[in-house]
Amino acid sequence: MIIFRDKTYRCTSEIVLGLVSGKWKISILNQLTKGPIRFNQLQRLLPDATQRMLTMQLRMLENDGLIIRKVYPVSPPKVEYSLSGLGEQLAPMLTMLCDFGTTYTESYPDEISYTNQKHA
Repeated sequence: MIIFRDKTYRCTSEIVLGLVSGKWKISILNQLTKGPIRFNQLQRLLPDATQRMLTMQLRMLENDGLIIRKVYPVSPPKVEYSLSGLGEQLAPMLTMLCDFGTTYTESYPDEISYTNQKHA
């Protein structure tokens, strides 16, 4: 057993799943693998995410050390998000998850339809 941040886990992979679980976290991280993004750009890339939810998920990712929030001292304020070193280490695993998701869903062709993209 592992005790981390006052919670007990059986395996460190449970900790990782906790870090990325959240409706928009994986999508946010996948977008940030392409480079730094401003908040408004992220909103346009994830139009179904409300501003409140996006802000909340970004704060959680920042608090967990997976992303960096950089505020530029200009008017109007400019805020940019990017992956931290830990977030960059996570990026290949996200790609593997997306690849597995594609393989898995294509194993059931009668149950799948695409409206946009396969990957987040």
